[in-house]
Amino acid sequence: MTIVLIVLLILQLIKLNQKRKKHLQLMPMQQQHLREFCYQYNAGFIHFSTDYVFDGNGNKPYQENDAVNPVSVYGASKLEGEKLVMQEDPNAVIIRTSWVFSSYGKNFVKTMIRLMQEKEQIKVVNDQFGCPTYAGDLATVVLTMICSEKGLVPGIYHYCNEGITNWFSFASEIKNQINSPCEILPIDTSGYPTPAKRPAYSVLDCTKDKNHLFNRYSRLAG
Repeated sequence: MTIVLIVLLILQLIKLNQKRKKHLQLMPMQQQHLREFCYQYNAGFIHFSTDYVFDGNGNKPYQENDAVNPVSVYGASKLEGEKLVMQEDPNAVIIRTSWVFSSYGKNFVKTMIRLMQEKEQIKVVNDQFGCPTYAGDLATVVLTMICSEKGLVPGIYHYCNEGITNWFSFASEIKNQINSPCEILPIDTSGYPTPAKRPAYSVLDCTKDKNHLFNRYSRLAG
């Protein structure tokens, strides 16, 4: 069976906020072409989404059926993508994940390593909470889903690595791992204003159907 993985990760959130109208017009067109391809070739459809579909006003991990209310263009565009996918393909799988990092592309870990090599002191927000996710673990989960004898189980799922943290604590651990002398100062969100608003609390609850789905996958992902 052919599987189409939809990984449209928008990393430059500020630029996206500034180009809201154009981006929201393009997304339905992109989704339509991909859905047509899947229909034509009877392909499975896996769409990656984000913790940013939630507003961050909660105080406990978000479950898949919790109310969504994005506070940024990025979150709104990903939510629109989710709706289009589920409307057109009820057999699709949507995986919401958070704070993804790897040795490739642009991500928080690589940015912190670069800044710690360039500067003696940096400031990092300490009042935004979430769960980092290593891309390799996420990939292992997806591959296990695809290769499962049961095949893809339609629906929306949450996946991230275990452990709740904030950006400051995450940066501090990166500093420890690379043994950097750079000083890291904690600041709150008000001290680091950006055009793209980010949820203050976007921890994902990954317990949905653990007995027959992600419990097995999470162990494999490590």
